[in-house]
Amino acid sequence: MKAKALIFNFIGFTFLFLAFRYLLLWLYPVDNLFPIVFAAILANILSPKFGVVVDKEGKKLMMKWLLIKGVRQIK
Repeated sequence: MKAKALIFNFIGFTFLFLAFRYLLLWLYPVDNLFPIVFAAILANILSPKFGVVVDKEGKKLMMKWLLIKGVRQIK
């Protein structure tokens, strides 16, 4: 279950990082590291966070995201 959460975290970050990276490099075609670092920071802030919670019913995969209010359970 923890591996599934790790994979979801990686996929969410990677998708947003690549989207921001290509968008920033398309808008500001510079030859330094600034757009890539800025894209990584934006992706880290805006990507959903997944984690495993253990309670009396068993393990649950939960998601927290800046764009959604509260924490949601993933089935």
